[in-house]
Amino acid sequence: MEMKKDLTFLKAKKLTRTFAEKYGRNPRILIAKIGQDGHDRGANVISTSFADIGFDVDIGPLFQTPDEISMQAIENDVHMIGISSLAGAHKSLIPKLIKSLNNKTSKKILIILGGIIPKKDYNFLYKKGVHKMFGPGTIISEAVIDILSNYINE
Repeated sequence: MEMKKDLTFLKAKKLTRTFAEKYGRNPRILIAKIGQDGHDRGANVISTSFADIGFDVDIGPLFQTPDEISMQAIENDVHMIGISSLAGAHKSLIPKLIKSLNNKTSKKILIILGGIIPKKDYNFLYKKGVHKMFGPGTIISEAVIDILSNYINE
C-alpha cells in the first residue's frame, strides 16, 4: 500500500505501460546468476520488484554459463538480461555472455549488471557492452526508470 503513494514507483509503472504501448507487450527481463555465484537474495528481490512494477520476469537457475544465459534469453524473447554478480568473475564472464549473444542474435538485448562490482571495473564493462550497472542501495524504481527511459529513447 505504501508503494501506491510513492511517486517514483508510480513513474516506473507508467513508463512500463509506455514501453508496452510502444513495443506491444510488457518489458521482459531474464534475471540470471552467472558462474559460481550462489548468492541469490538480491536476484530474488529484483525479480519480485520488477514484476511488481509490471515487467514479465524470467528467472534463470544458479550457476549458469554465459551460453546457457544467452540461449535462455533468446528462447524467452527478453528485452534485457539482469545479471546479479557477487563472486568477482564479472570481467571474464560478462564479456563471454555478450559475445555469445552477439553470435546468436542481432536482436537488441540490454545487459544490466548489479551486485558488488568495483567502480574501477565499470569502464571496462561498459566498453564490453554492458548497458547499465547498479550497486547496493540502488532504489529499484529509479533503476527501472533509468533502464526503460534509455531503452525507449534509443
